[in-house]
Amino acid sequence: MNKIILADNQAIFRAGTAKILAMEDDFRIIAQCSEPDRLFPAMETFRGATIVFAAALKLPVVQVVEKAAANGSHCLLVAEIGEPVQAYFDAGVDGVMHRSVSGSALIDCVRRVSRGERPIRACGPEDMTIEEDSVGARVRDRLTPKEMKIVALIIQGCKNKEIAIRLGTTEQVIKNYLRSIYDKTGVSDRLELALFTIHHRMLAEAAAAVGDMLMQLN
Repeated sequence: MNKIILADNQAIFRAGTAKILAMEDDFRIIAQCSEPDRLFPAMETFRGATIVFAAALKLPVVQVVEKAAANGSHCLLVAEIGEPVQAYFDAGVDGVMHRSVSGSALIDCVRRVSRGERPIRACGPEDMTIEEDSVGARVRDRLTPKEMKIVALIIQGCKNKEIAIRLGTTEQVIKNYLRSIYDKTGVSDRLELALFTIHHRMLAEAAAAVGDMLMQLN
């Protein structure tokens, strides 16, 4: 059984990763950390685990690697979309996967790192050309500006009530918009929507741009 510690400040991605890995018989999620200072105690408690941690936590990567080695653990870093990764390999991580990696590639990457293989890299759709990411571009173009704002806020982990407040409307209106968004993307819930968005470069970039705009307005 491969023990997994997930450390990521993005609740949606952390939940999505846990959901994907939990479907595999050889993985067991033994700890989840949303803040940097919780990772080292978890690593000490659960030795011999595979540490899946996000670059967004701004942890001292060399120290994480050293701590993992001392505890018989392995390190898999989650890089942001389009982020260069060589520096992380130079710091000693066993593997790197981009946040936009597909579910199947995520599973394969975690499994190989857990076996002690290195260096392992799993790429996401950020390596696709615009033509190859036709699905993301098509969905992006189908979403209205209001729908794109809702997608951007969901990616940030916002609940319906918070989205309604941010956009100056009601929760029921947000629910109505979500039904339309689900129809256009072919997903069934907000977690699947977040993962779908993350995994399609053109849509992810559009949502990120809208998210940045909303943050500047608040």
